[in-house]
Order: sequence, then structure tokens, then C-alpha cells
Amino acid sequence: MRTLLITGPGGSGRTTVAAATAQRAAAEGVRTLLLGADRTDTLGAALGVRTGPTPVTVAPRLTAWRPDADAGFRDDLAGFQDRAATVLDLLGASRLDPEEVTPLPGAEELTVLRALRDAALAEAHDLLVVDLPPAPQALALLALPEELRRYLRRLLPPERQAARALRPMLGRLAGVPMPAEWLYETTARWDTELAAVEAVLADRGTCVRLVAEPGPAGADAIRDARLGLALRALPVESLVANRVLPEDSADDGRLGRLVTQQRKTLEEWGAAARPVAHLGHDPRGADDLAALAAPAVNPAGSPVEWPVADRLASDGVLVWHIPLPGAVRDELDLIRRGDELVVTAGPFRRIVALPSVLRRCTVDGAALRDGELCVRFAPDPALWPRTR
Repeated sequence: MRTLLITGPGGSGRTTVAAATAQRAAAEGVRTLLLGADRTDTLGAALGVRTGPTPVTVAPRLTAWRPDADAGFRDDLAGFQDRAATVLDLLGASRLDPEEVTPLPGAEELTVLRALRDAALAEAHDLLVVDLPPAPQALALLALPEELRRYLRRLLPPERQAARALRPMLGRLAGVPMPAEWLYETTARWDTELAAVEAVLADRGTCVRLVAEPGPAGADAIRDARLGLALRALPVESLVANRVLPEDSADDGRLGRLVTQQRKTLEEWGAAARPVAHLGHDPRGADDLAALAAPAVNPAGSPVEWPVADRLASDGVLVWHIPLPGAVRDELDLIRRGDELVVTAGPFRRIVALPSVLRRCTVDGAALRDGELCVRFAPDPALWPRTR
């Protein structure tokens, strides 16, 4: 199954484009599931059909689903209280009733990730279209599985989990309490769930469609979004230039400047941009969504590759090529820490594991050329295999 993640700056009409994209795919015979992430039913307003925690059939081969973050959070908390019952009783803690629980920040994000995983694993559809939050929040959401898994591995390493059968004896030897069994089980379950989400995001069939109104603000937002997505190795399937005014609007004194701004931005975006016309009103229902003529989903994505080039014979180094379109040299930072590389590009940061061949090397320098970060690694004589 293909997964199309749709995001863009706030107010750009990404939800409408997501609905129009899903409707077009279904009309072309593709079994499509449209997943909404908003707490309010903006998705239903665009479709002309109410959406909610129960999947609803919008049209032949088109289903819409908007998970309930509140219910999901209450269920998770209830499950946690059940698993930690012994500890809570020892502490004299009182249980929280579902009626008094208010979801904490992050509950919606976790609900979306879980729904993304469940929808992809169900394999009941050919295409999953996900209406993500605005780009800054979407990028943080897409980074969450990898970052949470890294935190879990640091807080409770796998080797300690493997020794959980020896927990009572280790506790007596160390003289300190060891983590309870339920903690190991909870950590393993979370790691499994997060790994499933990571697998969906890393799948070759997963890509991102960006939506923005052509103009200075839209151009800046798209530049940042492309950089953040590249750092996560997520390919951009297309760029939708939404709410494009007709050229004859340039004769209208009130709209002339806006048309000029749009024209300039469209020229900068070039053939990569797919224009979607402004209907003159907020699209509502199947007829309006069809009139938008949203671009068809590309049949095949182009995965983002981070290749390692072997230049040992000529320059004595290996070069790791990391595409970072739109990156600025003064806003780049690299830190080697053990077998990881901490990459900071503008407002985005990612800690990535080094390919195995580079772990036996030292960083020899880096350069940014044409939107690509080239990091040079020199073999460490103490670790590099000797040749006869």
C-alpha cells in the first residue's frame, strides 16, 4: 500500500487538497483511506460528510477516518494503571477515573501515529492519504517515532532487558531496586509499536505532498519544509500551489499585486509546482473537490538516498552525501558522538546512526555544495582492517 502524507503551512488549504486527492484516487478505481488528524471536523466539512472515530464510507472506494485522541489517551492511561497496579498500591496512589482524565499535550500526535500504523498494517486499501497538521507540527510528529525509540534504548538498553530474568539476583547483588517486570514489558511493547510506525515512514511507498499558496510566505514555508523532510529522508511527491488566481485578475486593482506575487513564486517553483485554481469560495462537497482538479498521485516515489562514496584510492577518504536542499552554511552544525552523527540544519536536528563502514573512521571535514552536505571520513588506523 502507498502512503501519501499531506502537509503545508497553516491556512494553505492542505485539508481540502487531501480530500480532493483522496476523492480523485477513489474515482480512478483506487481503494483509498483518508486519515484526518484535526480535533475538529475540518475534513468532514471539505468532504460534505461527518467524520469521526468510526470509519465512514464517503464514496465508492473512499473511506474517511478521524481517530479520537481523547478516547485513545484514556484507554492508554487505564492500561498503564492496570499494569502498574502493584507499584501504585505500594505508593498509596489513588487511581484516576476515565471521566476525570484530560488528554495531555502529545496525545493527539501519538493517536495519529498509532492510526497511521494500524491503517498501513490492515492492508484493506491501496492508498492511504494522511491529512497531517501544519508543516512545523507535522515535521515534529514524523520525527517522534525515531526519537522516542532512541530515548527508550538509552533509558532501558536492550542488554538490560535481556537480563530481566536475573532481575531479583542482580537487585540483591547491586543493593538497589531493579526495574519491575511490567516496565520491561511496557518498554518492549512501545518499542515494537514505534518500530512499526518507523517502518511505514521508511517504506519506499511513503512520500509527502506539500501544499502552499504561492507567495513570499508560502515560499519560505516550503523551503523550510523541504529541508526538514530531507533531514528525515522523506521524499516529496509533489508541490501543490493552492488557490492560484486567474491571470485576468491582474487587471483588478485589489488583486493585481497578489497575482504578481503568485506569478513570481510559481516561476521560482518551476515545473515542480502543480497549480490548483482558486474556486472563489471555500470548497465543500464532492462537486467542489472535483472542480479543484487535484493532481493525481504519482505511481512511484523517489526515495531519498544518503550514499557513501568510496574515494579511498584517490583521496584517502569516504564521503557521506546527505541531501539538504535549502540549507544555509551558517545554520549547519555537525557533531560526531560515538557511532552517531548529530546533524543540525536551520531549525531541524537529527541524530543518525553512522553506516557501519564509517564507524571505523574519523571525521575529516565537511562541505555544503548545491544543497548537499558532503561529510568526509578518514579510516582510523586502529580500527580499519589491515591489508596484506
